[in-house]
Amino acid sequence: MLTTGPLNEVPAGAPQPAGAHGTGASLPRALLLNASGEPLCVVSLHRAVVLVMTGKATVLESEGRLLHSERAAIPLPVVLSLTRYVHVPTRRPVPPTRRTVLQRDDHRCAYCGGGADTVDHVLPRSRGGRHEWGNVVAACVRCNHRKADHLLHELGWELRFTPRAPRWSVAFGAAAVRAEPVWSRYLAA
Repeated sequence: MLTTGPLNEVPAGAPQPAGAHGTGASLPRALLLNASGEPLCVVSLHRAVVLVMTGKATVLESEGRLLHSERAAIPLPVVLSLTRYVHVPTRRPVPPTRRTVLQRDDHRCAYCGGGADTVDHVLPRSRGGRHEWGNVVAACVRCNHRKADHLLHELGWELRFTPRAPRWSVAFGAAAVRAEPVWSRYLAA
């Protein structure tokens, strides 16, 4: 059995301290990547250790602590990569909903950089713009109201980035990146 200091300090059957599992605190998780570097899923610490110990995955990023058993020690995995490529059936693309656009843009306005709470069509729908990833950005209410149905060049505005479909699925998103900042470069849009 692998152990690490803070994860196994409370004996089995003893009352759990405040903030322990079951009261909102999250157990350690790891991002699992395919051998190609494509994000597959988030796995529990137990599953991550099993994958590493059986040689099915290697640790790419570690938290710095070690997990110890009687005969082995491995770094506490945060990001894993499978050693062999696994074919994944084609996933349905993530639709550009208000929630997913805000996640992609990290709740930042594409025009002013402030906090965003709505979405805007770069090429307004009234002028033939479509509701697709390349045309929808997060916006604050003020910028969305000022832009109205104008084109960016009419206002002298520029986008802070080029909008495109995210690489992550709904299971990942910006919430996962905020929870585990190390994952951000593996989930880059």
